[in-house]
Amino acid sequence: MPPIKREITPRLLETLGDTPALMLVGPRQAGKSTLVKELAAGSHPARYVSLDDLRTLAAAREDPVGFIEAIEEPIVIDEIQRAPELLLPIKAAIDDDRRPGRFILTGSAQVMLLPTVSESLAGRVEVHTLWPFSQAEIEGVDARLVDRLLDPQAGPSDAPAVPRRELVERLVRGGFPEVLARSSARREVWIDAYLTAVVQRDLHDLANIERLAEVPAILASLAARARAPLNKADVGSSVGVPRTSLNRYLALLEHVFLVRRLPAWHTNRIKQITKSPKFLISDSAVLARLLRADAGRLTEDPTLLGSLVEGFVGMELAKQVAASARRASLMHMRTAKGVEVDFVLEGPDGRLAGVEVKSSATIRAEDFRHLAALRDRLGEDRFTKGVVLYPGAERLPFGDRLEAWPLATLWA
Repeated sequence: MPPIKREITPRLLETLGDTPALMLVGPRQAGKSTLVKELAAGSHPARYVSLDDLRTLAAAREDPVGFIEAIEEPIVIDEIQRAPELLLPIKAAIDDDRRPGRFILTGSAQVMLLPTVSESLAGRVEVHTLWPFSQAEIEGVDARLVDRLLDPQAGPSDAPAVPRRELVERLVRGGFPEVLARSSARREVWIDAYLTAVVQRDLHDLANIERLAEVPAILASLAARARAPLNKADVGSSVGVPRTSLNRYLALLEHVFLVRRLPAWHTNRIKQITKSPKFLISDSAVLARLLRADAGRLTEDPTLLGSLVEGFVGMELAKQVAASARRASLMHMRTAKGVEVDFVLEGPDGRLAGVEVKSSATIRAEDFRHLAALRDRLGEDRFTKGVVLYPGAERLPFGDRLEAWPLATLWA
């Protein structure tokens, strides 16, 4: 398979052009090492070292100051979370010399969430998240759906209908580089091994958790409830974990990028909006595996298919947000009276788009009632458009700034 171009690359090069350190974080096996090696061998020449190498790791931990002072710059340090003691010497080096592009750091755990780390590198490092391949990256296109949604004048790109068989295949394939060429059976084996490795290695390294065996059950419970805002009491009782412990588990699952928190959007123009976040499983193939949903079951069960498609679209939007120069925020909305919008995109200028997801090719006016409610409350100054993504091929108007767009606009 030829190399797949990552949409985030231009943003990384911009960072390296004006910031002393770049930190690239994201799930294990998402392609971080491959991407920084490509940067170091091409656009931003640099030496590469990996802390997965035990000798390098031992040297870094034994004498972190000497390790940083002795290296040749620019330098790529892969898996920095394995030796966080390097971060204070990196801070000191940057304070002495703020030339841009000196350090490229990667991590499979969100080390920037640790208080001592965030304080050490605040203002000195720019953090970017690399998720598994997006569908647009797999297809080799520059989709830019986020930009189109937030531009009042833009419409969808031309896109074909998505037959159910193709949609199901995209769901169970996901975006991890290692699974793209595998059969469905081998893909499931890989995902099981992946989850075990993240739990037993990354979570164990991050925190001293006595009952790591509970993590898969918590993940499965989150997967089953991914379409609704988080109800901690419900999740905790389903797996027998106290609420105080559940908070810690959720934070750790975010730290290793097994889940992505989707905050609740709110405004004083709309009353009784829930503040609870949703949690997206970071890859649709992992989500399918947690729900024990293979291609056959998804084809036959429209309710389960709808749940998978919503989570799939959420992560595709998250990937495009991470790669977009627009700096948009991705959220959800639900009110106590039942008005719910699957995804809310808000740009830095305050403009906002609502996105609903349907797995059926049939679109009705009632599918837009929540988007219309959001539009009417916000008015023309903020609401750019409300879009229902569906597997069909036609762009269909359903009222003022309300349209159905092809789901394949995500990758066309």
